[in-house]
Amino acid sequence: MSRHVSCVAEPSDFFMVIVDPNEAEFSAIRAQGPGGQNVNKVSNAVQLRFDIRASSLPDAVKARLLALGDQRVSKDGVIVIKAQTARSLEQNKADALARLQALVDAAAHVPKRRRATKPTLGSQRRRLEGKAVRAGIKAGRGKVQE
Repeated sequence: MSRHVSCVAEPSDFFMVIVDPNEAEFSAIRAQGPGGQNVNKVSNAVQLRFDIRASSLPDAVKARLLALGDQRVSKDGVIVIKAQTARSLEQNKADALARLQALVDAAAHVPKRRRATKPTLGSQRRRLEGKAVRAGIKAGRGKVQE
């Protein structure tokens, strides 16, 4: 039996943070992958570099971004995102910005503080009964004593 609990986020649970595109540094690079001679003309990738410490983000969001265990965040506090899904440079630039915004949005969310609770007496009994049933099943698998 599973219970689904829907959570509605409170307005105080997250900041509404919008990344300024002027704070990000874009550089056009050659995209990876096959394409032959045509790849030189149409396959453009974008590398986005965003310095967390030098940005205008709130301090709490900066701290959470720097604490992320994400491989896109370097030791120097720079987020590096490479976008190469589209053929056009503009689409890749927009994709990189959207991915940066998603990363910042995830860091802007304040995790809800966990409240420690004790298991109910009924749940403890059900758990122990289940363990006893399982132990009986496993004990029955052994060699037969005569």
